Amino acid sequence: MPRNEPTEGTDGWDGEGSPRRRKAMRYAVPVAVAGVAAATIGLVPAFAGSGSPDLPKISAQDLIAKMAKSDVQQLSGTVRAGADLGLPSLPGGAGGAGAFGGGEGGGGGSAEPQSKLMELASGAHTLRVAADGPDKQRVSIVDKAAEYSLVHNGNEVWGYDSSSNTAFHHTAPEAGRHGKQHAPEDVPPGLKNATPQDLAKQALQAAGDTTSVTVDGTAKVAGRDAYQLLIKPKQAASTVGSIRIAVDAANGVPLKFTLTPKSGGAAAIDVGFTSVDFAKPAASTFAFTPPKGAKVVQGDKAGATAQREYGEDSAPRKERKAATEDMGGLNVLGKGWTSIATIKGEGSGLPSGKGEGKGKGSGGDVAGFLDSIGDKVHGSFGSGRVFSTRLVNALVTDNGTVYVGAVDKQALIDAANAAK
Repeated sequence: MPRNEPTEGTDGWDGEGSPRRRKAMRYAVPVAVAGVAAATIGLVPAFAGSGSPDLPKISAQDLIAKMAKSDVQQLSGTVRAGADLGLPSLPGGAGGAGAFGGGEGGGGGSAEPQSKLMELASGAHTLRVAADGPDKQRVSIVDKAAEYSLVHNGNEVWGYDSSSNTAFHHTAPEAGRHGKQHAPEDVPPGLKNATPQDLAKQALQAAGDTTSVTVDGTAKVAGRDAYQLLIKPKQAASTVGSIRIAVDAANGVPLKFTLTPKSGGAAAIDVGFTSVDFAKPAASTFAFTPPKGAKVVQGDKAGATAQREYGEDSAPRKERKAATEDMGGLNVLGKGWTSIATIKGEGSGLPSGKGEGKGKGSGGDVAGFLDSIGDKVHGSFGSGRVFSTRLVNALVTDNGTVYVGAVDKQALIDAANAAK
């Protein structure tokens, strides 16, 4: 069957946030889901059907414009989300939250949305999603015998963890004023990064003159005809090999997102619909009543927890700001796919390349663990260690300065040499 001829390059395509580009970013259906960027997988099977549909040819620019014009506000379906970032397991299980019973006792625990962020950072997960405009969304994460649901309906948010029979309920402080409903602001933004729409938006925001964007054939995804948009960094130092986005041929909605590292192997991020329906979901989809006997954390307590974590005046934010100032500030070097964030000073809280603190105790255990996985490197900046995953690498120098980005090891060393 005929394939779409690739339309090479975006060098003339404005990727820097013009009004037209900002409009192009608004195609994503606002589904409040529990997951990472990102998120949000040991890898899930391909969703493409047995044959590629015969569709009219379309250029990359026209396909992006089609996505921009898409105004789909209603859908329901099932998403398979997977992440295989190559993250190491920390001593004592740090960073590897338990399935669904690992919530903190007494405070809403595993039912609070933020407790689910790290769980979608690795492994394969099944999500059931539904949306009816900006005021109604629901997502359920179904893993083994447990299920976690996050429901946004008007000015209310419910989170429920079936394994612990625990729920939290929060009402937006401004509810009811001027007859308008507002989504509670304490739902962490990171909870919206596990659908193909959200991930595609982020990828396109990074596209510009450092990126090649082409149309690379067609596919069947969740039973629907789709074009395949292929995004490749032009910068050699990037660890990203390619991003493939399957775009619904009829309505322009991204149906599948796959990010493959330059090193090859399984996809690092693979998120896509296995079934999808663009009809209006039933109103009952967004109704929630806690099951009998469920422990419920109400209003102020749940809101206060989120405010402490995410509020502008929250103690953690103030502490992080002060720490950043003490470290000399966060700085970003370069542009596009090879941007490198730097944090100066030992106040970063990460062990330096000196390999100190290898004695007994949790601090020494972590330092020794990091030394065991890091590669010792040298340059005109001095020496340090590089810690690597399949996508993101970090250089921690002997003086505690951190260089981190989705770039190869040599790019980090070059950045440290240039900044010495």
